[in-house]
Amino acid sequence: MCRQGVGAPLSERSMQQAHAPPAEPADNPDPVPKFPAGARLLPHNRHAPQRQLFPARQPGAAPAPVGCVADEKARATSLVRYAPASTFPSHNHPGGEEILVLEGEFAEGDQRFPAGWYMRNPPGSSHQPASAHGALLFVKLWQMPAHNTAHVRVDTRDPAAWLTDGERAVCPLYADDAEQVALHRLRPGEALFSTALPRPPVQAELLVISGTLRVDAERLTPGSWLRLPAHDQPVLQAGDEGATVYLKTGEPSRLERELA
Repeated sequence: MCRQGVGAPLSERSMQQAHAPPAEPADNPDPVPKFPAGARLLPHNRHAPQRQLFPARQPGAAPAPVGCVADEKARATSLVRYAPASTFPSHNHPGGEEILVLEGEFAEGDQRFPAGWYMRNPPGSSHQPASAHGALLFVKLWQMPAHNTAHVRVDTRDPAAWLTDGERAVCPLYADDAEQVALHRLRPGEALFSTALPRPPVQAELLVISGTLRVDAERLTPGSWLRLPAHDQPVLQAGDEGATVYLKTGEPSRLERELA
């Protein structure tokens, strides 16, 4: 059972433990802080009326095992850690799957995806995942409409994948009428939203990948996850070292219609 609130305990799956060194984008010489050990199942209630925040685990926290279940049917957002030499049978994803490789190397068949790769496998797709050296993944299941057929692969380490929006570096990952997904690289002290979120109201979901992000009295470190319902527009500001953030935004009513 997932509970809402800062620092609330989270449900965990039966999974295997692993530790893998992070890989850094080629155009960013600063070291990326290693994510805390462990995997967590994050809340996926799109109707939650209040903010949902789960900070990263503190160093020394007991690691949670990681696993993969064929034909998973739960709508879920999770951090999943693969042990070295992990292999799994081929399985289907009727509701689609979104993956961002945070550490180590993830494999699908004979294709290898080191840290920094973003993937979308549409509804009805199948794959055979593995990891020779271990990996940490940000995974979203059953969160795509049935008509979505796009296979997406983006290497966010490639400088050519990044655009400049004003003074900010942005790596577009996916966009359609229902949602927009991108990485945002914030300068020290820069606000994630420089103005109020556009109307019609949108909800936002983010994961801190590197650096720190401040929201109210909280300091979010790598691995921290936050979902903001529509109309909740706090000041989100990068810390002194800047931040790289995964950000997904979308109109709630449209998202619900698409996923109904």
